[in-house]
Amino acid sequence: MHILGISAFYHDAAACLLVDGELIAAAQEERFSRRKHDPRFPRQAIAYCLAEGGIGLDAVDFIAFYEKPFLKFERLMETYVAFAPRGFRSFVRAMPLWIHDKLFQKRMLTEALSALGAGERVGERLLFADHHQSHAASAFFASPFCEAAVLTMDGVGEWATTSIAIGRDNRIEVIKEILFPHSLGLLYSAFTYYTGFKVNSGEYKLMGLAPYGEPRYRDVIRDQLIDLKADGSFRLNLRFFDYCTGLTMTNERFHELFGGPPRQPDDALTQRHMDLAASIQAVIEDAVLALGRAAAADSGLRTLCLAGGVALNCVANGKLMRSGLFDDIWIQPAAGDAGGAVGAALAAFHQHLGRPRPHRSGDAMNGAYLGPAFSDDEIAARLTAAGARFEMMEETALIDAAAEALAGGAAVGWFQGRMEFGPRALGNRSILADPRHPEMQRTLNLKVKFRESFRPFAPSVLAENAADWFDVRGASPYMLLVADVRSEQRLHPSPEETALSGFDRLNAPRSTIPAVTHVDGSVRLQTVDAAVNPKFHRLIARFKALTGCPLVVNTSFNVRGEPIVASPEDAFRCFMGTDLDALAIGNAFLKKTDQDASLKHDGRNAFEPD
Repeated sequence: MHILGISAFYHDAAACLLVDGELIAAAQEERFSRRKHDPRFPRQAIAYCLAEGGIGLDAVDFIAFYEKPFLKFERLMETYVAFAPRGFRSFVRAMPLWIHDKLFQKRMLTEALSALGAGERVGERLLFADHHQSHAASAFFASPFCEAAVLTMDGVGEWATTSIAIGRDNRIEVIKEILFPHSLGLLYSAFTYYTGFKVNSGEYKLMGLAPYGEPRYRDVIRDQLIDLKADGSFRLNLRFFDYCTGLTMTNERFHELFGGPPRQPDDALTQRHMDLAASIQAVIEDAVLALGRAAAADSGLRTLCLAGGVALNCVANGKLMRSGLFDDIWIQPAAGDAGGAVGAALAAFHQHLGRPRPHRSGDAMNGAYLGPAFSDDEIAARLTAAGARFEMMEETALIDAAAEALAGGAAVGWFQGRMEFGPRALGNRSILADPRHPEMQRTLNLKVKFRESFRPFAPSVLAENAADWFDVRGASPYMLLVADVRSEQRLHPSPEETALSGFDRLNAPRSTIPAVTHVDGSVRLQTVDAAVNPKFHRLIARFKALTGCPLVVNTSFNVRGEPIVASPEDAFRCFMGTDLDALAIGNAFLKKTDQDASLKHDGRNAFEPD
């Protein structure tokens, strides 16, 4: 049984292939098109998934799409009617797009799939899942749990913005929903917009900015913008928002409430913006904890699955994990719309067809390593064609060379095995560095990633050593939980350092691993298991043998505005456009000093800023 899952036409188009209930391949279209958050029909991602499965599209039994376009159109129409005559300008702009493209997505899907060789009667093989059904299925059916509460939180699908469900075996039953326009995702996006970041892209920047501020506006938000009840239900005060009827997220009432117009992207970030970020982050954490309590009470279960864009808020996830409401929490690593492709396929297999879940010891995501891989012969041929100068090594020698470079203060590109699915680099398409280096965060941000200096980096730590360095419960394989650095590794700031505020706090050492410790003493943690990613584990273990430190800085292999690299050519271009010192692709090792100087370029403006 072959099922192709697709998400497309809004944000982060992706495809996956399910074979007899097992996830064989999954990838976002952006990785192939090199257009970040590419929403277009995932032609190249589909081609990759089919190639990985060794089949043509005509051999696929069902094609599952991650939402129902007609219900989304119904929500759009009812919203405009409810708010008429306000929003007419937005209505006039949206309708031609919906009528021409989105309303007839089944026809568009059929035509696009036919062009890829789907064969006859492709329309009869198309299935459509509800948006939140796709998210919930991606969380529960891919989890290691036989039964669990399932909490989905995002901007909006067709109507639902938040849902609580119960998953048992091969069934998911939704027991509570909150509907548009009341949405935690849209509330957070409103502050993303107001603080000058790009909606549906910059929310993680807002989360990273929050620890620099104080939640001075928390009560204002709770009193004026959101009525949050103890049972997790909430309503937004729509008088302060423009997303229902206008072309922006916020309106003049919102701006007056918070003391001025939205920040422009090129304007300086002030303490006020940091305090706004801290405040909305605190409110989101309040809401997630309230919803977690409701999910625990309504389900009576001690395991929880999370999905939807809000589930990428790893700070809130960490607080939910530490709350004690659940014994274990599993978060879909592709929690946003890309993961909807996986959920649609799993919902088709288990709920539509009634097939049982396979027995497995872990989750179904295979460490999220579901994208393309390249053999050493392919890597050598591609690098040679690109003009690269490299040395092919045995694996042990390559690991030694990379670990020694890291220990010597180098920034190393690490391109290995299958590409990750989802927004996080988990050790196969990563930039690595020494976390002990006090200037490494600034160096990587400004000279390698070409992004804001305040942005934090994550540590990848040997799973067996994680509890010695961080206050963490269990594993965090997908970098979706925040934990605190243990007190033994913390440094005690001087009175002068304690008095610092805003970005000046970056200059105060916080721990023995300053490159990965955020200003509040927290980290966004990945635990690395030898059974899941043996080569990455071996590299970190070798770094530990050299330095005594069982972790490395891990950030995604890309520059600002660029999708994570997918091919050896992508990696080499990024390497030559940045201040990376070394690059390991498969068992090929490259030093910057060995490269043809004419191939160097400035990667700073190669992509549109995100």
